Amino acid sequence: MENYFRVGIITNTHALKGELKIKPTTEDVSRFDYLKSAYIDNRGEYIPVTVEKVRYFKGMVIIKFKEYNNINDVEKFKTMDLLVDRENAIPLEDGLYYVQDLIGCKIVTDEGEDIGVLEDVMETGANDVYVVKLHNGGEVLIPSIEQCILNKDIEKREILVHMLKGLMD
Repeated sequence: MENYFRVGIITNTHALKGELKIKPTTEDVSRFDYLKSAYIDNRGEYIPVTVEKVRYFKGMVIIKFKEYNNINDVEKFKTMDLLVDRENAIPLEDGLYYVQDLIGCKIVTDEGEDIGVLEDVMETGANDVYVVKLHNGGEVLIPSIEQCILNKDIEKREILVHMLKGLMD
């Protein structure tokens, strides 16, 4: 399981003292108010940073890291992801899971058939849709609704599903 979660994308620098504009990718934007440390993903190398100051402007988060005090020092971070480690991730309510913890889970039907592996989760307006890579090389989309997703066992890395008529066609 992945141990880092993206909370934003660094879009640009802001002013001259090393501040960065962040496009939040987290549902809870207020999480930046109490964010103390984070990581910048430099192509798989995680650079630890300490948050010095946070403010908001036109839907963006402006962050100043203690380690950087000049625009020239932070320009290289444009387009990189801002991450938090699992310890600093927002705790989830019972029955909710991080998408990255679901990816790779075996998909088993309520009839006992192992049909494939969860490859991706698409976010739609109404509900998420699970993209399942079938063992035969094909793909099936399963809506993440009560009628289809019966149980998620993260420890066993298995999701129990009910295949509604027409889903496998």
